[in-house]
Amino acid sequence: MMKATTWDAAGGPGPDAEPALRILCRLFAGMERPPALRLWDGRTLALSQHSECTLVLRDPGILRSLAAARDALPLADAYFRGVLDVEGDLYDALRLKRHLESVSLTARERLSLLRDVLLLFRSHKRSRTHGEPLPGFRTRVANGFSHRHSRNTDHAAIRFHYDLSNDFYGLWLDDERVYSCAYFERPDDSLETAQRQKLDHICRKLRLKPGERFLDIGCGWGALVRWAAREYGVQAHGVTLSKRQFDYAVSRIRAEGLQDRATISLCDYRDLPERPAYDKVASIGMFEHVGLANLPGYYAAVRRVLHPRGLFLNHGITHDTEGWQPETTTRFVNRYVFPDGELDLLSNIQRGMERAGFEIHDVEGLRPHYAHTLRHWVRRLEAHRNEATELVGEAAFRVWRLYMAACAMLFDVGEIGVYQILASTRGSGEDEGRWPVPWTRSDLYREEGRTVVVGRR
Repeated sequence: MMKATTWDAAGGPGPDAEPALRILCRLFAGMERPPALRLWDGRTLALSQHSECTLVLRDPGILRSLAAARDALPLADAYFRGVLDVEGDLYDALRLKRHLESVSLTARERLSLLRDVLLLFRSHKRSRTHGEPLPGFRTRVANGFSHRHSRNTDHAAIRFHYDLSNDFYGLWLDDERVYSCAYFERPDDSLETAQRQKLDHICRKLRLKPGERFLDIGCGWGALVRWAAREYGVQAHGVTLSKRQFDYAVSRIRAEGLQDRATISLCDYRDLPERPAYDKVASIGMFEHVGLANLPGYYAAVRRVLHPRGLFLNHGITHDTEGWQPETTTRFVNRYVFPDGELDLLSNIQRGMERAGFEIHDVEGLRPHYAHTLRHWVRRLEAHRNEATELVGEAAFRVWRLYMAACAMLFDVGEIGVYQILASTRGSGEDEGRWPVPWTRSDLYREEGRTVVVGRR
């Protein structure tokens, strides 16, 4: 069993810390650079001489949960409640997820853990969390969602995440207010530059032309709608289920004088027109909310509104396992961040599009771009911590900080990915077999290395 290297308190650990020490040493055995741990009695336990962070445990109940499940979710829950804190490198602390998932104990070791849990609470004389959770914690836990994806539950899920506060998101998003991965032509691009490059990359992939009718499904705060109307001269329309996003997007369109070319509506994708109405359609970071069982209906709705051989760019996050099985990542996302969100393999997403009658022309993976984007967001959020907590409270600040940092690491290792899939509806009659995009990608990269700025015509 791993040995503690140092206790910082004179006299060594007290009676309630001895079982805690044994629990921690068993759970952290074999971990490279384990964190230091400061217990509820003020003692700091160092399991390594090279710790880059310290976990501050304010209640022994955390150890009971870890001993029972060896799951990182209780640590996240404790962090959101305020009974656990992280001092030092947050990303280093997040390595605990993979380590805990790899812990394997014999039957004897499990019995020993149970004995120490009982000793710990007998000596501590209390086995429940100390004090009240942080204000707002209960409103940041999504209960009552069961992946049925009715209209009511979909609307509630969107309100839970996106209607938190426009001003909160404005603290750490870019000036255009894009809430999906940026496109970094160089690693040192600013977030503002990279997000404009991303908006332009989408418009170039769709080969938008002046006068075309363009639809953005799940348009967020309207960045792509405004960019397409302003920079490419299309008639752009966006739909969203978020009232706060709708209000912001409409206000921004009015402020930029784009009312004649850009419109936004509160609309469910299931209520899109029953006939072809658009030349090009984009959906950026939206299909993750649809639900795997509902994806055929989503694809059918897109196909229904597209003119023959119209282009569809479907951009979204994927998972490295098939379906959306219960495990630490999926439970964390659905409990605290995206209620009813579901991801799947890229191959299944493509297969579903093909079954719906789309022909796929291009697939581009952007995984490193999203990891880099998330680190930008985390730094900007941390730099505005005081303003963020004033707007949404400490609990919500902690949820978004941990969620985005954890996602950056998941993108780093490939547990989740993000892809842009460019497809078209299949033509018929005179349109049958017509190729709706250039034969090569050269038109996309003619100006590679350019810096995109607002106002380019």
